[in-house]
Amino acid sequence: MPKTANINVRIDPEVKMAVDGIFSNFGITVADAVNIFLHKVMIVGGLPFDLTLPKYNAETLAAMQEARDIAKGRIKAKSYESVKEMAAEVNLEES
Repeated sequence: MPKTANINVRIDPEVKMAVDGIFSNFGITVADAVNIFLHKVMIVGGLPFDLTLPKYNAETLAAMQEARDIAKGRIKAKSYESVKEMAAEVNLEES
C-alpha cells in the first residue's frame, strides 16, 4: 500500500497565497495543514469545529438586505453634502 494518497482541491488563488503565508509562519505547507486537519477529523469523529449559520437580529438582517438592494441598484443610497449633514441625521436617528 502506498505511503501517501493524492487529493486535488480547487481553491481561490488569493486564499492559497494567504494561507501559504500563515502556514509558513508555523513551518508547514498547505498539504501539511490539510493532513493535520484530516487527522483531527479522525480524532474527534467529525469536523473539529462547530459548523453553524450566523444568527442576526432583525435590524442587522434589514441592513444587510438594504446593502444588497443598493448594490443591485434597486434602491438609491443616501448621500450627503457634508459630514455635518450626515452627523445631524445620525443624531436625529439616535434621539
